[in-house]
Amino acid sequence: MSSLPPNSSLGPGSTVMPIKRPDVIAFNLKGKSALYAAWLPLLKGGGLFMQTVKPHQLGDEVLVVLSFLDEPMKLPLTGKVVWVNPAHATGNRPQGVAIQLPDTDAGKELKKKIEGILAPVAKSDRATHTL
Repeated sequence: MSSLPPNSSLGPGSTVMPIKRPDVIAFNLKGKSALYAAWLPLLKGGGLFMQTVKPHQLGDEVLVVLSFLDEPMKLPLTGKVVWVNPAHATGNRPQGVAIQLPDTDAGKELKKKIEGILAPVAKSDRATHTL
């Protein structure tokens, strides 16, 4: 007995792998200090670190719903995990992941906006959530 639908292009014995949907993280950036701690300027296109206890692997796709400072609109971003802080990371850094901003108009616009906001503190020695 086959579990394939009629007229399927898959042959007998084929297996159908479930599609993995990206994890969703709601991320609320309130204030410039939170933005500074989360920003990863060294990544091509920039990146954002988000605290989460849910385990992720490098390369996992994540959908981020970003609330940005005092703006009423939420910005959806899809990106790949490029950094993982495990639980009990060195330097008292919080557990979480960072995604690289997407190479899209929205990603480029967000990068430009973040760099404008953080320009006065761009050369700061303050610690961030990743470095």
